[in-house]
Amino acid sequence: MKYKSFDFDVKSVDDAGVFVGYGSVFGNVDGGGDVVVKGAFGASLAARSAKGRKLPILWQHRSGEPMGVYEDIKEDDHGLLMTGRLLVNDVQRAREAHALMKAGAVTGMSIGYGVVDDLLDTKTHVRYLKTLDLYETSIVTFPMNDEARVGVVKSLDLILKDGKLPTLREFEDFLCEAGFSRTQAKAVAGNGLTKLLDRCEADGNTSDALKMLDSFRIPQ
Repeated sequence: MKYKSFDFDVKSVDDAGVFVGYGSVFGNVDGGGDVVVKGAFGASLAARSAKGRKLPILWQHRSGEPMGVYEDIKEDDHGLLMTGRLLVNDVQRAREAHALMKAGAVTGMSIGYGVVDDLLDTKTHVRYLKTLDLYETSIVTFPMNDEARVGVVKSLDLILKDGKLPTLREFEDFLCEAGFSRTQAKAVAGNGLTKLLDRCEADGNTSDALKMLDSFRIPQ
């Protein structure tokens, strides 16, 4: 699962726990070098609607802490407009989140999603996210830098595939989603992962590299 976070207008939070905000915006290049294309969520929203399943509101992407549901989700010209309802009368965490949102202490929404279809511009290195599978949308403390700063601790095991080391691009993407600029990510990946791969290839052993990367953490 990947994450993207955005600021939302805390004035839209009412006393009943209903709030409105954008879980994603279209057309801008975010801190991870990605652009979400208008219509990217259409198929996922249609499939969820056909099954009669509502999207959960989570706290900081913690699957064990649902706080409510999104009553209405639609794509407009700006992005993914979402109306959520916190279960303030029944869930303690929802009451806490509601108070923090109204006070302006928590001002972010962050989507958890999978990439179904994308296109990489090899000249600009911008990736266009054409079709996304929306899993959940969380209330988070830190929105993604002005529009792209991850507010959760992430582990590189999200991009380790079948016990294989990530590509340089995958490692760069991971670092960008954790809050690094694209330039910083390229520098870290080029100087860190490349040397690690070269050393392990010379030793004929990649298991140590996998262990090191799997334990890699980016703190909040």
